[in-house]
Amino acid sequence: MLEKEVILTLEGLKKLEDELEHIKTVKRREVAERIKQAIEFGDISENSEYDDAKNEQAFIEGRIITLEKMLRNARVIDDNDSKDVVSLGSKILLKDLDYGDEEEYTIVGSAEADPGTNKISNESPVGKAVLGQAKGSTIEVSVPAGVLHYQILDIK
Repeated sequence: MLEKEVILTLEGLKKLEDELEHIKTVKRREVAERIKQAIEFGDISENSEYDDAKNEQAFIEGRIITLEKMLRNARVIDDNDSKDVVSLGSKILLKDLDYGDEEEYTIVGSAEADPGTNKISNESPVGKAVLGQAKGSTIEVSVPAGVLHYQILDIK
């Protein structure tokens, strides 16, 4: 089965590499120490500390596998792409034509998406709608609540 390409900015790549390094060097050691301490308490069949530590160890190992797979399939997007149309890595200023609000978003791959910091995925409804559009374009975005209308004010 083909593995999905993970599209990242240089910043996103660095963040994933740092997380992987931290988990492998710090978290693994912490959990191993917790397991060792829990075993010292004696009978592990009814030892909740041991069970919790083993569950955390399983989560950490799963996260390591996920991060390694993402990094193996990563494609770093070039920030020097054309600023004439919206592409991955573009920072865009959108105006909501229904309410007049303006929001700035960065279009990133799904692995990097973080709506809390205005990083939206190229796979999201708004992300899909703006890709390939030029400055000044008006777009319609179908969402469960209806249709949103935006104008692209700027592309950086």
